[in-house]
Amino acid sequence: MLSVIRVHLPSDIPIVGCELTPYVLLRRPDKTVTTDDVPESAPLDGHFLRYKWYRIQSDRKVAICSVHPSEHATLQCLGCVKAKLPVAKSYHCSPKCFSDAWQHHRVLHDRAASAVNENGNEEEELFGRFNSSGSGVINASLSGSASSASLTNGSTPLYPAAVTQRSGGETWFEVGRSKTYTPSADDIGHVLKFECVVVDAETKLPVGHPNTLLTSRVIPAPSPTPRRLIPVSGPDAMTPLDPDGRISSTGTFTVLSYNILSDLYATNDTYSYCPSWALSWPYRRQNLLREIVGYRADIVCLQEVQSDHYEEFFAPELDKHGYQALYKRKTNEVYNGNTHTIDGCATFFRRDRFSHVKKYEVEFNKAAQSLTDALVPSAQRKTALNRLVKDNVALIVVLEAKFSNQGADNPGKRQLLCVANTHINVHQDLKDVKLWQVLTLLKGLEKIAASADIPMLVCGDFNSVPGSAPHSLLAMGKVDPMHPDLVVDPLGILRPHSKLTHQLPLVSAYSSFARVGVGLSSDHQRRRMDSTTNEPLFTNCTRDFIGTLDYIFYTADSLTVESLLELLDEESLRKDTALPSPEWSSDHIALLAEFRCKPRPRR
Repeated sequence: MLSVIRVHLPSDIPIVGCELTPYVLLRRPDKTVTTDDVPESAPLDGHFLRYKWYRIQSDRKVAICSVHPSEHATLQCLGCVKAKLPVAKSYHCSPKCFSDAWQHHRVLHDRAASAVNENGNEEEELFGRFNSSGSGVINASLSGSASSASLTNGSTPLYPAAVTQRSGGETWFEVGRSKTYTPSADDIGHVLKFECVVVDAETKLPVGHPNTLLTSRVIPAPSPTPRRLIPVSGPDAMTPLDPDGRISSTGTFTVLSYNILSDLYATNDTYSYCPSWALSWPYRRQNLLREIVGYRADIVCLQEVQSDHYEEFFAPELDKHGYQALYKRKTNEVYNGNTHTIDGCATFFRRDRFSHVKKYEVEFNKAAQSLTDALVPSAQRKTALNRLVKDNVALIVVLEAKFSNQGADNPGKRQLLCVANTHINVHQDLKDVKLWQVLTLLKGLEKIAASADIPMLVCGDFNSVPGSAPHSLLAMGKVDPMHPDLVVDPLGILRPHSKLTHQLPLVSAYSSFARVGVGLSSDHQRRRMDSTTNEPLFTNCTRDFIGTLDYIFYTADSLTVESLLELLDEESLRKDTALPSPEWSSDHIALLAEFRCKPRPRR
C-alpha cells in the first residue's frame, strides 16, 4: 500500500510571497521509493495523497524584532512610541540588537521630528523597512504568480474558517489544500502546519495517521527603500522634467544591467553573514524578480543566470510582464558539474518597445582556440589553452525600436540598437585573460559597427575595477603601454601593445554623475562616486571586497544619457554586514540608465 516515509521542509523560515514546497518521500505498493506526487486524479493502487495547510493562531500576541524578523522581540524603543512611528519599527530582540542598530535607528527619530504628515502615510513610506504591505516601487510589483498563489493556495479559494479549536488558546485556520503554499500577509507572526495523509480513493477516508510538520513563524519580506532615477543635467539633458523628477519623454529607453548571483555560488560558507533563509533560492528568486520588474526597464541584461533558472523561472515570469528573452549559457569545457546549473547571460526586452533583429553569441573558448592555433607553437598550445579557456561568453543582440525618436533628422528610418551583455573572467591573477576577453568582444562589436550605423551598449560584469587595463581599454579606447596590468602576459597574447585599441566611442554611463548640476540628489550621488575615475565607489559589496566591477558603456556619438538609477551608500548596506542581505538578494547592485538616440547627420 502507498505510505509516507518522511516529510521535510527545505526552507527553515517561511517568508511572505515565497512558495513553500515540502519534500515528501513515499513508498509505493511495489516497495520502491519516490518523491513523485500521487494526486486524487491519478491514484496509485486505489490510494492518493491529500494535503492541508493550517495557520496556528495563538491568543497571545507575539511581537517580531524589526531588525531580525526571525526573532521574537524582547524590548521596545519608547522613542519610537513617542514619535508615533509604525509600532513594528520599535521592537528589538535584545539590548545588543538595539545598540548595534542605533546608528541607523536614530535616523527614524530624526526624520520623524521633522516630518509633517497628519495621517501617517508618509511616515510609513519613509520608515518602512520590513513592511508587510510591500510598499515602494520594488515590492509593489510582486509577480502575478506569487500574488495569485497567496490568494488561492489550492482548490478552495475562500479561507479561513476555524477548523479545530485547540486547548491552550490556539486556533487552527485551514489556509491551503495543495502540496505547496505561499504565505500571505495574514500569516505574519504565526506558525504554519503542513499535513499529508494517504486517502482511500473509493471511501475518501484517511488511511493511517497524517504526517505533519510545523514551520517557524512567518516573517514579512524585507522591503528596501526604492531606488530613484536621477536626471542628468548639463549638455546631455535634452528634455524638461516632470515635477517628480522623471524625464517627460517617450523617445527614451532604459537599460538595466545586473549580476544576480547564481544559486550555485550563493553558499553559506561564502556568505556566512547572510541569514540562510535570505540566501535560499526560493526567497532570492522572488526578491530578485520583484526588484527587476519594479525597475520597469525596456532592456534587461542579467549575468549569472543558471540555465535551469532561466528556463523554469526568469523567462516565463518576465514573459508575463511583456519581456522577450534571449540566453547564452557559458561553455562547459572547464566546468564539470550539472550542465543544467551552468550560468550564463540573459537579455530581455519589452516586446511593446523593441523587436528582435539578430543575435550573436561570443564564446571566448573558441576565440582562444583560434588564437593559440595562430600564435602559439604546437608544443605550448595545451598550456596556453589551460590559461585561456575559462568558459566565459557574451551575448550580443540587435534590436529595432518600435517608438519614435523625437527630433531625428530621418523620421522614417529604422532605429536599430546593438546591446552586448557579458560576464568576464573573475580570477584576479589572470589579468592578461581578462584584457584579451574584453578586446575580443570589442573587436567583434567593431565589425558590427562597420556593417551598420548603429548605437551600441556594452553591459555586464567585467570583473575589472576602474583604472584596470580592461576598464582603460573600454573607456579610453586604448591601454597605456606602461600599464602595470600588462606585466602579466606569459603567453605574449597582448603584444604588441599597439594592438590594444578599438575605435568605438564608448563612455561609461555612470560617469555622467560627474557632470550633474547642483542639487540635493546630485550631491548625494557625487558622494557615492570616485572623483578620480568618475565611476561608482562600488557595484559589488561583500564582507571581504568592495569595489566597482559592473558597467554600462554606450557609444557617445549616437546616444546620450538622460537619467541614472541612484547608487547605494556603503553605510546602509553595512548594517547587514554586506551583500547579499535580506533586502538585496545579490552581492552586486543593479545599474540602470535612461538613454536617448542622437539625431544622425545625413550622409
